[in-house]
Amino acid sequence: MILHPLRLLRAAALACFALAGIAAPAHAQVSIDINQGNVQPLPIAIPDFLANGSDPQLARDMAGVITADLQRSGLFAPIDQRAFIEKISNFDASPRFGDWRIINAQALVTGQMVRQGDGRIRTEFRLWDVFGGSQLEGQQFFTDKNWRRVAHLIADMIYEKLTGEKGYFDTRVVYVDESGPKNKRVKRLAIMDQDGYGSRFITSGSELVLTPRFSPTSQEITYMSFGNADPRVYLLNIETGQREQVGNFPGMTFAPRFSPDGQKVALSLEQNGNSAIYVMDLRSRATTKLTDSGAIDTSPSYSPDGQKIVFESDRGGNQQIYVMPSSGGGAQRISFGEGRYSTPVWSPRGDLIAFTKQSGGKFAIGVMRPDGTGERILTEGFHNEGPTWAPNGRVLMFFRDTGGGPKIYSIDVTGRNEQRVPTPGFASDPAWSPLLN
Repeated sequence: MILHPLRLLRAAALACFALAGIAAPAHAQVSIDINQGNVQPLPIAIPDFLANGSDPQLARDMAGVITADLQRSGLFAPIDQRAFIEKISNFDASPRFGDWRIINAQALVTGQMVRQGDGRIRTEFRLWDVFGGSQLEGQQFFTDKNWRRVAHLIADMIYEKLTGEKGYFDTRVVYVDESGPKNKRVKRLAIMDQDGYGSRFITSGSELVLTPRFSPTSQEITYMSFGNADPRVYLLNIETGQREQVGNFPGMTFAPRFSPDGQKVALSLEQNGNSAIYVMDLRSRATTKLTDSGAIDTSPSYSPDGQKIVFESDRGGNQQIYVMPSSGGGAQRISFGEGRYSTPVWSPRGDLIAFTKQSGGKFAIGVMRPDGTGERILTEGFHNEGPTWAPNGRVLMFFRDTGGGPKIYSIDVTGRNEQRVPTPGFASDPAWSPLLN
């Protein structure tokens, strides 16, 4: 059966299995402790995959995508292929581990792509502990077209095996594409793989769009659209393209965001010059008001257990971050540094809240614990804004505009691994998807 590209992951999950007859040890001898303060990237060797009846360039590209994924994480240091001593020529043979130890490879990835009789490609890979001389993982996948998804899946498996935590490479990012002159920008929603590949538009540009946000349970997003009437909140299914209006609210509407179970949307509604936090049940469409401070309350974000909401408010005189029960009630201020705090987003792990901080003419992206302690600035400069979390809670994306136009960047929670995420044009307000399914 030929697999539809958009259903690759589900089909691959059913098709993949440990390679027969090869046992992996119960505990990996090589691993990365990502909880220590200063992680040294692990040297890993990733030779080009073998092309057994498939396109040799495709086999090289497969290894290249896996290499790029792992390298961008900041946790792996892929070894230059020019240093390799052994040339992998037989996927079923054990590597000459001594040759890989000489070049200080601690882990080795071997693979092959085999063209099937029905036209599909079978991709197999093995992950080896070089110093332990043993195999850690072995899987295979079938696909007809979307080989890049397979590469991201393999990178996720390697990441998880060597770090003990889920990867984040088989994900997508929706963002606002910006084109045209600065004073008359056309803003369209676009979606791309987390590495910037395959960007495509999902709205036409006939209406101004803002603040896209992924559902944590499905491939749906909420976003704001400015048409001829007041701003409206829409729900868009990325796979089908079906769009429906979440609700018809009087006045301005801001910053919709899903609850962890995907059944509710928290948002900010403006009335009489002030804005309050509301929550809407997507099944009944019933709306409940959660704050009534007489101030500007906006940018709500749920904790991963759904019990609390973090939001920004100027009820204390300027923008600060507050936490309240998800049913409303007493809110506790958690930000006390100099400057203004905005756009708080709770980590999927529950351990941190990301934010934008404006102070002394600079815009910073930082994190703090949910009780406000442990504030750390990850990056700062001119107009950084809009953090969004990878589904494993280890990496953030945000956008930066230095004057020419906004661009998307990523940074890990250590603040040491900042990288530009390529997009075809100017890009702002990224939102990271959950792992695909």
